[in-house]
Amino acid sequence: MRLTAFTDFALRTLMRLAGASERSFTTGEIAAELGISRNHLVKVVSALARSGYISTHRGTGGGFRLARSASTITIGEVVRRFETSQPLVECFRTDGGACVMSPACLLRQRLTAAREAFLAELDRTTLEECRYTATLAIVH
Repeated sequence: MRLTAFTDFALRTLMRLAGASERSFTTGEIAAELGISRNHLVKVVSALARSGYISTHRGTGGGFRLARSASTITIGEVVRRFETSQPLVECFRTDGGACVMSPACLLRQRLTAAREAFLAELDRTTLEECRYTATLAIVH
């Protein structure tokens, strides 16, 4: 299974916020800390806010932080939210795709089961369990 860069950035951002839930972050801080393009992160933060995962605050001292407890957010929930438009294979597209094997394909059931097992595992994992706390390396 492969997640889109957008979902990857969303997960990493949430993991970082979970690691310091008592404070707000700016897009510049998170982008620099996680090595993510600030322009891409702005879009991710907007989507996370629309989805209710983070709250944003404008102005001096503004930024964003988790809107819910990290223990109530599962990784599976986030992946489902952001991967809905990405079919695993051609025949999983909403229009059925253009695969000529679809009518008699025996692989589709197996791929469906594999996808569900993947998501079920992620459903058992909370953001709290995957929180990330940045540590500064001490250079002598």
